[in-house]
Amino acid sequence: MKKDPPTAIRILLVDDNVLGSTARGMILKEHGYDVEAALNAGEAWETFQKNHFDIVVTDFRMHGMSGLELIRRIREAGSPARIILLSGFLNGLGMTEESTGADELITKSNKEVVELLRAVKKLSVRPRRRSPGSQGPGPRSSKKANAG
Repeated sequence: MKKDPPTAIRILLVDDNVLGSTARGMILKEHGYDVEAALNAGEAWETFQKNHFDIVVTDFRMHGMSGLELIRRIREAGSPARIILLSGFLNGLGMTEESTGADELITKSNKEVVELLRAVKKLSVRPRRRSPGSQGPGPRSSKKANAG
């Protein structure tokens, strides 16, 4: 059952677990989101640079580049994309939104689907928070056209 279908919300889903990625992608698509998947953070970074995404959902631990490195690159690029970090290690490693740069953290568990849908809905309507370490009042200026 679809509820309140979003208007053209594009999501980049990053996970090296094919089954987990496929299941999450199917659920998000069933709720009306436009989803593209990447099987590792390196592939995701290449895809991200070529396309517009409103939300990135990334696993923490992957072969090669980690989800934290992907988040760092997205933030350094100044993208307005919102980021959700998924991991089974959040509690054990004491990760927070501030320490990871993510907008939302979701622990992989039996409640993950509900939490993922809640987070995506929330982030699709809420303006992006300022990145860690940004100074000064007011929001960042958006750059719609980038010459290079």
